[in-house]
Amino acid sequence: MKVRLAERLLAREFRKQGFSFSEIMGKIPNLSKGTLSGWLKDIELTEKQKERLLEKIKSGSGKGRAKGAFANHQKRIEKTKYIIDVAKSEAKKRIVDTLFLIGVMLYWAEGDKTQERVGFTNSNQMMIQLMMKWFREICEVPETKFRVTLSIMMLHDKKESERFWSRTTRVSLNQFNKTHIKPTLLKGKRNPSYMGTCRIVISDKNLFRKMLGWRLGILESLQLMPL
Repeated sequence: MKVRLAERLLAREFRKQGFSFSEIMGKIPNLSKGTLSGWLKDIELTEKQKERLLEKIKSGSGKGRAKGAFANHQKRIEKTKYIIDVAKSEAKKRIVDTLFLIGVMLYWAEGDKTQERVGFTNSNQMMIQLMMKWFREICEVPETKFRVTLSIMMLHDKKESERFWSRTTRVSLNQFNKTHIKPTLLKGKRNPSYMGTCRIVISDKNLFRKMLGWRLGILESLQLMPL
């Protein structure tokens, strides 16, 4: 029996966000609890996620909301599957495009895979430039959607780092979030070439789903399946 790869990956993404089994089964039709249990057995929820599910069970509020939101759930499921299926077909045609392939693989290795938002973090200037090129040319992300967050040490120059990453990403400082400054024990010691880590965030669920479809399309083209 062919593995339902797209649905399996989608279910795992939902579980990492803290969704209950019933919520996931509501989002993905024709999915048995036994199958879902096998897919998710290695994912451990955080304490906060466990508390949320426990409160939901105690309050009993989930049932009423589930009925009222069923139609919307179905629409989201259909839309998500459509986006993923279209992206899978697209990936099989674009697999020979070097920038397309490199970007998908880099994001798969280093990018955010939860919360259904796009995020990529790195401290290497060339890596960030490459991913920004990919976001702009392959993903066609509008300039207004980019947000940047920096993480630096106390001994680094905040304004210098912000200017550096603004030039690197070609994103206006107006689209930068508050810079995170971390304490350090390296008193007086500073690597002048290190400008901290740069995090690119794009709040776009549809792009997140499209990227999942691209990944699945590449895997299918290479005839790779999960064990």
